[in-house]
Amino acid sequence: MWLFYTPSLLLTLIVAYILGFTVMLIGAGYIAPRVAKRVAGRFSLQASMVILGLIVILAGIAGIGIITYILLDIVGVEITAGFIISILVLVLVLNMITYILSPLLINMMYGAKRDPQLQRVVDDVARTLGFSKPPRAVIVEGPPNAFAYGNFMAGKYIAVSRSLMAITTPEELRAVIGHELGHHKHRDNAIMLFMGLIPSILYFLGVTLVRIGIISGYTRTLYSRKREGGGGGLVLVLAGIVAIIISFIVQILVLAFSRLREYYADSAGAYATSPRAMQRALARLHVYYRGAPRAREEISGSKLKALFIYAFTEAYASPFYSYTPLVDPRSVDIDKVVEELKRAKTEDISEFFSTHPPIPKRIRSLEALYTRQLRLR
Repeated sequence: MWLFYTPSLLLTLIVAYILGFTVMLIGAGYIAPRVAKRVAGRFSLQASMVILGLIVILAGIAGIGIITYILLDIVGVEITAGFIISILVLVLVLNMITYILSPLLINMMYGAKRDPQLQRVVDDVARTLGFSKPPRAVIVEGPPNAFAYGNFMAGKYIAVSRSLMAITTPEELRAVIGHELGHHKHRDNAIMLFMGLIPSILYFLGVTLVRIGIISGYTRTLYSRKREGGGGGLVLVLAGIVAIIISFIVQILVLAFSRLREYYADSAGAYATSPRAMQRALARLHVYYRGAPRAREEISGSKLKALFIYAFTEAYASPFYSYTPLVDPRSVDIDKVVEELKRAKTEDISEFFSTHPPIPKRIRSLEALYTRQLRLR
């Protein structure tokens, strides 16, 4: 297919991608944080999630609608319907295969092992959170981390790394487990799978249209009885570029939605134990990874990091992990670390391309729960 790419069209595509990333950077670095600050104090966490979720869905529908409208004028109803449906089915099938196979692959990749002692803790915390059937508890090797995974076929799992159990107190461990149980309780795996489909569909639509448009323009293939001279190919390329740019913007919204779900899961961990225990657990993880820069560099590229409790941009539980942190998280005054993190600045554009909010923001969010708890006593 690359044989059909002329230098001028390649240059056009490069410019289009640069434009898309520029729009995304401006949105993430300038618009998004200002809108977030303006809106944050007006809505509860639940209301914010509902509003943002609706925006993502409506943006996706609008993007697909725009592409459909353009295609209808070029190739007609029958071809447009077949094309849109084929892309929808392709993306859905690929994501469903991943969703169904992921528990098996994760268990194999991380050597997950059932642990009766950990299971008793998970059962106890699950009862506190109202679970009728607690997920299976497994221990994995790697740096301190925990994650929730599973599906309707394989069942639900809570994985905790052995090293996390070693650096946390029993109450902090219960808070971490509460966080992961919160993901199951809130059905985050299924919800984020659905949300992730929207930008994926738009991106696949865009890339496919760009390639079809380039081929049709180069070979003078007509995609409409009304148009001649290859003009339809150029319109297809432009439509594809529009779809790709919209997919970039929607992806930022999906990542923002994912960060809200992390706050929601933190609240479950706080409810299962206390806001202070959840804060201490997050601070303990922060101390560990701050003292292991080589580990962050090596393991920051995981495609699974969205699952993990500590995965802002730099950490996930690698089974090949062997680094020792410069500072032992068990030797620090963790309450002092919590206070320092509450005051830490977090103006970093990388946050808006992450599934997790930075630890200082999560700790400040929990502080509101902690203060409210103290007032009720």
